[in-house]
Amino acid sequence: MRVLLAPDKFKGSLSAVGVADALARGIAEARPEWTVRRAPIADGGDGTVDAAVAAGWTRVRVETTGPTGAPVSTSYARRGETAVVELASAVGLELLPDGVPDALGAGTFGLGAVIRHALDDGARSIVVGLGGSASTDAGAGMLQALGVTIFDADGAPLPSGGAALARAARVDLAGLHPAAAQARFTLACDVDNPLLGPDGAAAIYGPQKGATSGDVALLDAALRVFADLLTVAGGHDARDVPGAGAAGGTAFGAMAVLGAQARPGVDIVLELVDFAAQLDGADLVVTGEGSLDEQTLHGKAPVGVAAAARAAGIPVIAVSGRNLLGADQIRAAGFQRALALAELEPDPARSMANAADLLQRIGRSIPSDAIS
Repeated sequence: MRVLLAPDKFKGSLSAVGVADALARGIAEARPEWTVRRAPIADGGDGTVDAAVAAGWTRVRVETTGPTGAPVSTSYARRGETAVVELASAVGLELLPDGVPDALGAGTFGLGAVIRHALDDGARSIVVGLGGSASTDAGAGMLQALGVTIFDADGAPLPSGGAALARAARVDLAGLHPAAAQARFTLACDVDNPLLGPDGAAAIYGPQKGATSGDVALLDAALRVFADLLTVAGGHDARDVPGAGAAGGTAFGAMAVLGAQARPGVDIVLELVDFAAQLDGADLVVTGEGSLDEQTLHGKAPVGVAAAARAAGIPVIAVSGRNLLGADQIRAAGFQRALALAELEPDPARSMANAADLLQRIGRSIPSDAIS
C-alpha cells in the first residue's frame, strides 16, 4: 500500500510538515510495510513557502521589515527563475508587535523588500501568496519598496500605512525596479472583493485588523485617493477587478502596477509542488486542515487535493482537528471519510496542545479505515 500524505497546517498547532510527520509515524506503527510519502501543501496563504521547500525548492532567507516597520527575518522559495513569496511571513497579522493591531499604520513595505530581493537575485516569475495581511494600504508599501514614490502636497514622500494615503497628491512610477516591469507576477487569491466600497478591502477585512467604523471610512477614502492617483500616473485601473481587495488591497497594487494575475491559491500550490507527479503510484491520499467546515468547501486546500486525487481515481481520507461538515458534505467534497482529533479529545485546548500525539493515533487507525 502506498500512501501520500498531503495535509495543510493545523493552525495554532502544527505546520503542514508537522501534521504529515505525525500521521506518518502512526501509519508506520500500524503497517510498517506500507510506503508513505509526504507532500505537505497550503492554500496560497501562510505555509505556501514551506510547502514549496518540502517539495524540493530552495529556501532563501532574507531580512525585511514587518507590518509596522520592525525588523523581521523571513524567507522565500526559489527554483530556477521562479520565486514564491509569502505575504504572511513578511507583513502578516502574526508579526504585529505584541499582537497589537495597527489598522491605520500597518503597511506592506516588507513584502516589497522580499520581492525586490528575489528580483535582484534573478527571479523573473514571482508567485505571491496573499493571506493573513495586517494592513489596508492597497499594496502601496510594497510598491514603495520596489521604487515607486508617493508624494504628499508638499512634495514629501509619504510614510507607510493605509491612512497616510489620504494625504497622497502624486504617484511617480519612474523609479520602479526595472526587473519588475519584465517579471511575471501571479497572485494566490481566493476572494473576489473589489478594492473599494461596501464589499471592498477596508469594509470587509478592515475590522479583522482592528479597524473601527471610522477607520474603515477613512481607509476606504484613502484607498480611493491612491487608486485615482495611480491611474493618472499610468498604472492600470484595477480597482474593480475581482480580487483587487485581497490582502488589504495588496492585490490591487500588484495588478495595477506589476500586471499581476490572480489565481486560486490551492491550484497554484498544487502546481508548485508538482502534485500530479506526487500522486503517481499512490493507493491512498490523506489530506486535511485544522477545521473542516463550510470554508473548506470554498477553495481550501483539502478540497483541491481531493479533486486532484479523485480525478486520478485515488481514494481520499480527510483528517482535521474538528469536523463541522455533515456526512453528505464530506462525500460531496470527495472524501471517503473524515477523521477528527475532537473524536479522541473533545477539549479544544488539549486537542491543540497534543495535536501531534493525537494525529499519530489517527495515523495508526488509517490502515483499518482505508481497508474497511
